Amino acid sequence: MRLASKHGTAVGMTEEKKKGWFERLTHGLSRTSQTLTEQVTQVFSQKESLSDSDLEALEDLLIESDLGPQISANISAKMAQAKFSSSKDSTAVREALASALADELVNHEGTFEPLGGPKPYIVLFVGVNGSGKTTTLGKIAASLTAKGAKVLIVAGDTFRAAAVEQLKVWSERAKADFMGRKTGADAAGLAYDSVVKAKEEGYDVVLIDTAGRLQNKQALMDELLKIVRVIKRVDPDAPHETLLVLDATVGRNALSQEQIFGRQAFVSGLVMTKLDGTARGGILIPIAKASDAPIKLIGVGEDIEDLHAFKARDFARSMVGLEPQA
Repeated sequence: MRLASKHGTAVGMTEEKKKGWFERLTHGLSRTSQTLTEQVTQVFSQKESLSDSDLEALEDLLIESDLGPQISANISAKMAQAKFSSSKDSTAVREALASALADELVNHEGTFEPLGGPKPYIVLFVGVNGSGKTTTLGKIAASLTAKGAKVLIVAGDTFRAAAVEQLKVWSERAKADFMGRKTGADAAGLAYDSVVKAKEEGYDVVLIDTAGRLQNKQALMDELLKIVRVIKRVDPDAPHETLLVLDATVGRNALSQEQIFGRQAFVSGLVMTKLDGTARGGILIPIAKASDAPIKLIGVGEDIEDLHAFKARDFARSMVGLEPQA
C-alpha cells in the first residue's frame, strides 16, 4: 500500500510501481470490466448514436451493475451525446464510458495522510465483521512501519478472540506494537489507555480496531461513541481519522452499512475492500455519492500492495479495462 500525498501520489513513487498498481487494479476489476463493457459495447454494436429504446437498455445494464437509477441516467445521458466514428470502435465506447464514470466520482476522492498530521495520529476503524477491517488495519500498519513510523495496533474488538489473534499476527508481521485485553473487556477503556500510552511513549500513529456487530445496532453505536468520548479526554482533536471499511462483494448492502455507520460514527473516510471479488465493482459509485465522507483507500487483493489510495479517473478506466492516462 502507498500513502497519498496532497495530490494522491506517494512521494518518490516510481512509474514502475504506479504501473504495477494499475495492473493489479485492472486485474482486480476484470470481472466488473468484462460484465460492464461487453454489455455496453453491445448496445453500440450496430450504431454510432443511441435511440430512446437503446438508452433505456443502457440504463438497465448500468443499474444491473449496481450503479443505481440516478447515476445510470446521468451516464446514459452523457453516452447519448457521444459520437463515434465507427459502430465497431469499442475503445471509443470505453473511453466515453470511463469519462462518464469518472465525472460521477471526481468530487469524492480523499487522501489518507497519517504521517502528515499531529502525533500521535489516532485512527479509528469501523465497519461490520467480515468487511476486511482488521486486514485493512494490518496492511496500513505494515506500510507505515516500512516508512519508519512507530505504530501501535489496538485490538478494540474485545468481543471476538479471533480478531485479537489476527491483529497480533499483523502486529508481528508489520513490526508494530500491540495492545489488547481479555475477551469481553471494556473497549473504551482500552482505547483510552492506548492513547495515553502513545502520548507518553512517542508513537507516530495509533490504529484502533472496533467491534462490528450489527445484531444490536444501537448498542454498537453507543460503544463507538463512548470510545470517541474517552479518546477526546486525552486529545480533544482525536480521533483524527475514522475510516469506515466496506466490502464490495455485498453489493447494495454496503450502502445500508454506510448509512448505519456514516451518520452516527463521525466517519471521515471510506475504504472499499474486495473489489477483486465481485462483478459489480460499480457499487463504489453510489456509495461515494451517498456518503458525506470521501473514498480514501481501495483494496483489490490480499497483499499489502493491494491496498491503495483512491483515484477516481484511474478507477473509472480500470472499470472498463482501459490503460491509465499519462
